[in-house]
Amino acid sequence: MTLWKLVFTGPMAPLYGAAERLGNASDDALSVTVFEDDADETRGWLEALYEREPDAEAVREAAGLDNDHEANCEPLPEEDWVTLSQKGLPPVIAGRFALHGSHDEAPEGKIALLIEAGPAFGTGHHGTTRGCLEAFDQLLESGFEPESVLDLGTGTGALAIAARKALPMADILATDIDPDAVAESEKNAAKNGADDIDFFVADGFEHIKLTARTFDLVFANILARPLIDLAPRIVQAMDENSVAILSGLMEHQADSVTAAYLGLGMIVERRDPIDDWSTLVVRRAH
Repeated sequence: MTLWKLVFTGPMAPLYGAAERLGNASDDALSVTVFEDDADETRGWLEALYEREPDAEAVREAAGLDNDHEANCEPLPEEDWVTLSQKGLPPVIAGRFALHGSHDEAPEGKIALLIEAGPAFGTGHHGTTRGCLEAFDQLLESGFEPESVLDLGTGTGALAIAARKALPMADILATDIDPDAVAESEKNAAKNGADDIDFFVADGFEHIKLTARTFDLVFANILARPLIDLAPRIVQAMDENSVAILSGLMEHQADSVTAAYLGLGMIVERRDPIDDWSTLVVRRAH
């Protein structure tokens, strides 16, 4: 299998918004990642991977980028993808958790999460996944011990796996709208000795397993618009002692997402930005 890599290089500021627009569009990218130039923080590049050669100009239009960003598209053989995805990626440390690939080991004393870098979202080298893990760690540190967990939009399964390793007796459900993501998550869970997590395909809360269910902890690492659209159902899935960790939103979107949950009687306990992304921790107001 040959993957195609499309890269837009130029001013940094528009790239995060471009990545979000591609995520919300019907663009068939396997992954979209933004990188900052270490030598010049005002510049960077957006990298998108495809199963077939993309129309670079159509992607440019969907991303909302102008000609200030140079486009380059080239085939990437599968064996090169493995090398590229793992080379130079150290373990991601998030509180008590360390997310790493098989080419590396987690530091001693950390809860190891083995998640290979790859086309699926949620490998940890991203402010949203790391933000969720850090928020989860802080909740555990405060004495929070949820007995039931929902990972909504699980991606690679990293958050559900972290929950299983930290909460061995909890009932954990993890869903994604993408069947490939669910299959990948199941493989990752097995590698981590967490194959008792219940992974299944669901569009939001449209599944019989989620009907009338409440959870002590809800992870929703998705995007700003789905977080707003699904706010009533996420709140419905929480009782008075429940917590939701919300991410996938950019820092400039945090106010609108916060407003959606405040309007439903929630309070926002934390708002933590990482690399222009934000993570919210919400509870019911008492």
